[in-house]
Amino acid sequence: MPCDLMLIAYDGSENAKRAVEYAGRFLSANRAVVLTAWEPMVRQAARLSGLSGVVQPDWVPDEEIEDIAYVDAKTINIEGVRLAKLAGLNAEARTAECVSTIWNAIVDCADELDVDVIVAGTRGATGIRALLRSSVADAVLKHCHRPVLLVPPGREPRP
Repeated sequence: MPCDLMLIAYDGSENAKRAVEYAGRFLSANRAVVLTAWEPMVRQAARLSGLSGVVQPDWVPDEEIEDIAYVDAKTINIEGVRLAKLAGLNAEARTAECVSTIWNAIVDCADELDVDVIVAGTRGATGIRALLRSSVADAVLKHCHRPVLLVPPGREPRP
């Protein structure tokens, strides 16, 4: 019996592509929403420079110009929806601007849509590497109160 709604977190990485493939192969849903969360360039620049919380400088373009991060997110999302449809899923597109973190955007979207399951790829980091690099998939798993299918990198699925 298929679930009603599945959310696939898609960032264009090889791990996300594997997650779409596994979702199509092992899960059945009436609808699948492919979500690409994105962070505005101004916020990325502020975070990387340590200036988060600082007022936007005058040289930053007005909101009339479409943010390149949003344009990229839409392009990545279109690819994810195409892959989901190729995997046999009734997929639709969705992007979400990150207000705080990528994982928050995923969890918030899952809650808003009341999805039955979240599907995401992982980098498969372990040990000290996992401690040093935060994992969006791990954070989703820890903070979400619904089933999550995490697809690690590795060998291809059996036919």
